Amino acid sequence: MQTQRRRLSAVAVILSALLGAASLQGAETVLLVSGERPPYLGAALPEGGYAAELVTEAFKRKGFRVRLEFYTWARAKLQATQGDADGMLASEPGPADAAFVYSTHFPGGTTGLLKKKSLALAYRPDEVNNPALLFKSLAGYKLGAVRDGVSLPAFEQAAGLNKELAADELRNLDMLEHDKVQLSLVDKYTAADIMVSQRPRLIGQLEFMTPPLAQSDFYLAFARRGKNHLQLLQAFNAGLAQLRQDGTLEKIMNKHGLFLAKQNRKDKVQLTVGTVNNSDMFVMQGLAKDFEKQYPYIALNWRVLDENTLRLRLLSDLAISDGQFDVMTIGTYELPIWAGRGWLAPLQPLPESYGVDDLLPTVRNHLSYRGQLYALPFYAESMMTYYRKDLFAKAGLSMPARPSYQDILAFAAKLHRPAAGVYGVCLRGKPGWGENMAFIGTLVHAHGGRWFDQQWRPELASPVWQTTISFYAELLGKYGPPNADKNGFNENLALFSAGHCGIWIDATVAAGMLFDPRRSSVSAQLGYAPAPYAAAASGSAWLWSWALAIPNSSKHQKEARQFITWATSKPYLLSVASTHGWIAVPPGTRKSTYADPRYLKAAPFAGFVLNAIESADSMDSSAAPRPYIGIQYVSIPEFQTIGDNTGLELAKMLRGEQSVDKALKRAQNFAVEQMKSAGNSP
Repeated sequence: MQTQRRRLSAVAVILSALLGAASLQGAETVLLVSGERPPYLGAALPEGGYAAELVTEAFKRKGFRVRLEFYTWARAKLQATQGDADGMLASEPGPADAAFVYSTHFPGGTTGLLKKKSLALAYRPDEVNNPALLFKSLAGYKLGAVRDGVSLPAFEQAAGLNKELAADELRNLDMLEHDKVQLSLVDKYTAADIMVSQRPRLIGQLEFMTPPLAQSDFYLAFARRGKNHLQLLQAFNAGLAQLRQDGTLEKIMNKHGLFLAKQNRKDKVQLTVGTVNNSDMFVMQGLAKDFEKQYPYIALNWRVLDENTLRLRLLSDLAISDGQFDVMTIGTYELPIWAGRGWLAPLQPLPESYGVDDLLPTVRNHLSYRGQLYALPFYAESMMTYYRKDLFAKAGLSMPARPSYQDILAFAAKLHRPAAGVYGVCLRGKPGWGENMAFIGTLVHAHGGRWFDQQWRPELASPVWQTTISFYAELLGKYGPPNADKNGFNENLALFSAGHCGIWIDATVAAGMLFDPRRSSVSAQLGYAPAPYAAAASGSAWLWSWALAIPNSSKHQKEARQFITWATSKPYLLSVASTHGWIAVPPGTRKSTYADPRYLKAAPFAGFVLNAIESADSMDSSAAPRPYIGIQYVSIPEFQTIGDNTGLELAKMLRGEQSVDKALKRAQNFAVEQMKSAGNSP
């Protein structure tokens, strides 16, 4: 019941945000300025980043509204100094007689040295807690840093140190890559996130030296020239104190994939599990107490994130060889790439009792690399079309055995009744390669398009993409819910299950949730059909599995293997059935599930979903020849960056900030540059 209440509470929160939560009426606006420092601050980050969301929430507690504007750090400081803004976010306090008064601090980043793995260098014991001595010993190396970026007093004061200052963090990393410097002074997560988003070729080649040199904090700097700077200082400090006291500060950090250090338990092996915030994963977390009883020497540390943040945090962990995670929740896209680069621990042989041969062959093959399993499936899915039978009947509509996308457009137009809170269609619009681009990539393939031609030249500005995205914009823009650019799988699931969508095209895994009357108000009126088709004969439905893998960087691989075999075993599925009902059993993994009459009775969609999973063909999903594997993704390391950027451009298009043509041209140019940079395009 506790897990069910938490799910219902999460749905209520999502619906509240989607349908318009009450805002501060008539509140005074605080204008703040800042530079960008991902993952803490950035215009393109969700909520502007962790620090921006925290500051906004602290002021909200005291009745203020925040407007945050991003500039270069130098310009932000100038504006705040002159009083053109009420204050700025700062990474360190200035002297007491400076132009600012400074707030109470709140958690910031981790500063240290980044190097290539090929450089054999480690701190001596006497240097660990003595940065001044450390920098003295590094006089023979050239060190990179960012002008006006993160710094340390010992670094600034070190005499005779050979420094090379870059204009920004990207150039700082480029200097390290091209051996213009041997070490770079950086914020750990900033460097990792830049690698993921802009330099994926560096992932796994660099490492952050441990221990870090400093834990930095953030402050709000209020301009003394501001007319009410002391009032704002007092309000923010009071709001921040409340966030610390009630745990909101830590919750905001966790939401952005940033976690306060946990005290190590000497009596137990502490396994850190990174997983996605889907319903099935919450069930796993709730049942994990049974695992801890079975293995009393293991304690589980959960990091449950939305899928965009999860992917970023997992890959950034690998980027700098940080070793934070013992278990990673990954998918069919990551597995062959990560296994091929040696980042994952092989899992065979597994105990005979596990029943490897019981795994569905299609899913097992997609989680193997060169015949070796590197991840175990928690659930697997394809795509299907969900619709409201009652709304169809009322409108005099009939869903075909296999609908086309033109059918969906016509149906959505007739079902759309926004005044009654019912939208014709719900589709993914939230940016991310695994969010909006998972659906859009499949839509493009269904229309006969592709991401790349045979020479790895991007085709995002091609006529097929133009036609497909224009169709997507019309369908979701005219007949979708408001703010569709904020809706991913979880948000659309909440909308549909609460009765706000006439049609929803998405993952088959949602069937068990939508048919469950405890989780869905439309379970009795739920109809389903295959994923729609368009011009192409194939490519209209993806194949995906959320699976559990062990990174080679884990120091507890034996215990991690015990956990992932438990969480994907037949006894685990029976445990879910006994506590949550057979309809809640994670689908798409085992033959025995689909042979069990108890599951078939509870899940009328079982045979349909099994057929969808087994018939999805990621090898042949385009009308034209292509050099890659995948339907909703492209099987190359650069795709995560290209897909995320394309998703951002198309989300801007949905918001009306740019045309289809402009969005695709910008996405095309970015993809071309990324492929050239990686050496994968002529």
